[in-house]
Amino acid sequence: ALGNLAVNMENKLLIVRMGGLEPLIRQMLSPNVDAQINSVGCITNLATAEENKMRIAKSGALLPLTRLARSRDVRVQRNAAGALLNMTHSAEHRQQLISAGSVPVLVELLSTDDQELQYYATTALSNIAVDESGRQLLWETQPTLVDALIRFVDASTIKVQCQAILTLRNLASDEQYQIQIVEHGGLDALLPLLQSAYDPLVISAAACLRNLSIHPDNEEHILSSGILPCLVSLTTHTGSEEVQCHVISALRNLVANNDADKTPFAKAGLFEHIREVISDPQTSDVVMGEMVAALSVFVLDDTLWPYMVDGGYLELLIPLTHSESVDLQCNACAIISSLASKASEISDRLVQVWDKPDGGLQSYLAAFVKVDEGMDPTLRSLAIWT
Repeated sequence: ALGNLAVNMENKLLIVRMGGLEPLIRQMLSPNVDAQINSVGCITNLATAEENKMRIAKSGALLPLTRLARSRDVRVQRNAAGALLNMTHSAEHRQQLISAGSVPVLVELLSTDDQELQYYATTALSNIAVDESGRQLLWETQPTLVDALIRFVDASTIKVQCQAILTLRNLASDEQYQIQIVEHGGLDALLPLLQSAYDPLVISAAACLRNLSIHPDNEEHILSSGILPCLVSLTTHTGSEEVQCHVISALRNLVANNDADKTPFAKAGLFEHIREVISDPQTSDVVMGEMVAALSVFVLDDTLWPYMVDGGYLELLIPLTHSESVDLQCNACAIISSLASKASEISDRLVQVWDKPDGGLQSYLAAFVKVDEGMDPTLRSLAIWT
């Protein structure tokens, strides 16, 4: 009866306030499977209310919930795992779960054949991996975790796939996991998902790859995996801003990581794709900002900047110096300044854009060099440097 009442938010709060947790815990400790199913299911519902979570954590319920997640009855397991998952939505509660010994049990559930348990376990572990302390605990105590998650990338259930990838993404916030995921075959698992027609999978895979691309030792592996053309193609994936932002960030990381020849990036059509995005009037400010920020890194590479000149990027960037976004202005000005430092090699192109488009370089320089107390000092410095 309490379980049926606990689907309403007001009732959830009232049950806990009236002392309902203690008898529910007693029922969890019962050897009767039906009592376990119903009591754990009720606590699972109660744990969806934020106000209840601290009381549940302090009530002593986490230890029996953790034990019942190992039950031989899959119905009990599902309810217990669902309750543990509901307790992973804040850092404080995640630490309480760790103290209750829940992490090894959640990792054990990854080996089950039940897709609901797989989903609950991967989602809970993804939340635990948000915290640095949680990632460190997983690194020190769960050496098989990455392999298990990579296997789930090929899972038949999309929601399990997504959560496994998101867990890998969160783990890849740390250097040791960035290396391990790549060494254990993570790139081969991610490539098909980047080519998926289902956007949530593409978003998850792109976000994971963005974090993996941070480590310079991974660049060679990423470039040899066949992922580069896919990343470049996804920069024009207008169906999802998240995908566009993740992949351009990954490309920026890869270019910035070392001084190796970056010709493959240009040969993959990187600058044609970015030009298409910047030229599209429908491109959002967020995506535009990420693209131009990446260009401010690409222009510093001796292999890549000539492609920007030949691709007409001066003409594209000059109008952006008048943007209402200071960050966009600064990055556009920084790129122009970097290209202007090559004046002896591209003097003809600089002459071509002296008075057009939008007043050209002449208008840009005049606007930012003039005496104006309200002028951003960074913009003035860039104009003077140009």
